[in-house]
Amino acid sequence: MGSFLPKNYTFNSFQADLLSGITVGIIALPLAMALAIASGVPPEHGLYTSIFAGIVIALTGGSKFNVSGPTAAFVVVLLPISQKFGLAGLLTATLIAGLILIFLGAAKLGGVIRLIPYPVIIGFTSGIGIVIAGLQIKDFLGIEGINRGGFVSTITQISSSLDRINWLDTSVGVVTLAVLLLFPKLKLKIPSHLVAVLVGTLFAYFLVPMGFGEHVKTIGSEFHYVIDGVSGNGIPPVLPKFALPWNWVDPSGKTLVWSVQLFKELFMAGFAIAMLGAIESLLCAVVADGMTGTKHNSNKELIGQGLGNLVAPFFGGIPATAALARTAANIRAGGNSSVSSIVHGVFLLLSLVFIGKWLAFIPMATLAALLFIVAWNMAEVKHFIRIVKIAPRSDVAVLLACVSLTVLVDMVAAVTVGIVLASVLFIRRMFELTGNQLSQEYQPNETDFEGAEGVVVYEIKGSLFFGAAQKAISTLGEIQNKFHTLILELTRVEMIDMTGIVALESVLADLRKAKIKVIICGPSPQVKERFEAAGIVSNAGTLCIVSSIEHGLDLVESRSLEASSVELEPNT
Repeated sequence: MGSFLPKNYTFNSFQADLLSGITVGIIALPLAMALAIASGVPPEHGLYTSIFAGIVIALTGGSKFNVSGPTAAFVVVLLPISQKFGLAGLLTATLIAGLILIFLGAAKLGGVIRLIPYPVIIGFTSGIGIVIAGLQIKDFLGIEGINRGGFVSTITQISSSLDRINWLDTSVGVVTLAVLLLFPKLKLKIPSHLVAVLVGTLFAYFLVPMGFGEHVKTIGSEFHYVIDGVSGNGIPPVLPKFALPWNWVDPSGKTLVWSVQLFKELFMAGFAIAMLGAIESLLCAVVADGMTGTKHNSNKELIGQGLGNLVAPFFGGIPATAALARTAANIRAGGNSSVSSIVHGVFLLLSLVFIGKWLAFIPMATLAALLFIVAWNMAEVKHFIRIVKIAPRSDVAVLLACVSLTVLVDMVAAVTVGIVLASVLFIRRMFELTGNQLSQEYQPNETDFEGAEGVVVYEIKGSLFFGAAQKAISTLGEIQNKFHTLILELTRVEMIDMTGIVALESVLADLRKAKIKVIICGPSPQVKERFEAAGIVSNAGTLCIVSSIEHGLDLVESRSLEASSVELEPNT
């Protein structure tokens, strides 16, 4: 059937994938629409994303359990792009992101993406949860006249508009939220998302005839479309036509006017989308591996995600990535191959064509309630509290910085600053771990040996990289004592970078001028290789590199190096 299928794939396996795919499709149907709306585009584009990107990624990705589509993490990145550049700009940025993801996978950088520190990840996901929840308040409360904007702007407008709450919309949102929270306690196999959407829609549908209000905001009342001159409300019940991403026109009529500056801005937007997509997809794959005991191919997954985001924009799809909640639901429902993700895409396609017109009745407050739950799960409250309680203060500072920047600025700034802060803290910790030990008169095994007088042993331990090399080596230049031979023990030096080499070369040059003999003992193969590349090699009478401290002491004891007592002045 295809190389994406596992060995020994049977009809029973297909049945399990079919059921899990339909289950995930039911969950994804309202989520895809809600996330598209939250990203600033009509709801059908969320379905297009799950259909086209979801199927392509399932066929080409490196994790057989990941289910891809629009996700909550993208909302804080996509909303500003769609507001500034319109639908065409967002689709073009998606295409650029797809190309970048393919490059990352082809360059085998999948492992590097996973090196982002844990406090940074929890920081920006918690911030994303706060932003998503804040942006849904207006629809949950039915407040009209709120201009789409950032978190602070939206909350400010809402706080000054509480007198305009539509209690009919609010009651629909509350009922939907109650179902989402209480229904899972029954432990039935029916997805709570489906039940909540049905209950919320029916509740809204019967409230108005009963005289409880004039209207409830729905997808049909908020979104309209025109196809071949025929207009309609809600979601067009047809598949989109193939079109170049930059030629799509959103309902506001906004189009792209190309310029060098526009290309630069869209490229940076695409880069941000690609980085976030890579991080979320690979994290999702790691979680899926933990749940199933399998192992994904990170580079192949990046290429698959890239292909999905490359194809989808030609059919109106916005950025897609692996969705953790849908992937977990897929595994729990019995999915055992990429077929379940393909079934999920086909299910959404059939839903669009056959029940698209009925989706217009879903209340906006119901979708807002659905996103409240998504936001809560994104916020990682338990992990956030755990970091605050047990992590070092520096990690907590990184966490809070990422949360604050995500909420007040944007996700790109949060991740960038978070990684920089975490890197600086890592360098500081390595600096603290790198140490040295100086013994001005060395006598092995507490016994004298001829020639020991005037010999200094200096041991360095740790990594001699740019953050710690100066600390470890500079002490050599501060020694004020009469000695003729320096034994430099590097047995416990794991690595050395160019800064460490330059610092060592400077000290060796000073020692050579002072006619101090140097014996370097026990460098690891990696360190010795760096020495040879830099030209730090044994030189008769001034420098000798040996395999161990014992060998170095034997040289001193046997007077293999000519002794001459001089004073080493400190470096200035």
